[in-house]
Amino acid sequence: MLREFKEFVMRGGVVELAVALVIGVAFGKIVASLVNDIIMPPIGLLLGGVDFKALYLNLGKESYESLEAATAAGAPVVRYGLFINNILDFLIVAFTIFMVIRTFTRAKKKTA
Repeated sequence: MLREFKEFVMRGGVVELAVALVIGVAFGKIVASLVNDIIMPPIGLLLGGVDFKALYLNLGKESYESLEAATAAGAPVVRYGLFINNILDFLIVAFTIFMVIRTFTRAKKKTA
């Protein structure tokens, strides 16, 4: 059984998948930083100084000064600002993957 596991792990596809996963996680962090630290602040400034991370809808009866205060009080909140950031993260990652696959497919057609 140990030998079979070793053969499974040493297959090219498994190793490539592991490398892709590590690179993907690192790329996701870079994209999240790009969205949160580079893209969203100017957009928020153009919209009147909005901090998207702080946008939320309070579902409770009491009002709170900030998302942090509402969260600390245990109030039910909908964090739609973070959701907007995550959508933008996804779109950037999806577009990048599309471009990589498109380039790979075109290069493969030229060699065939």
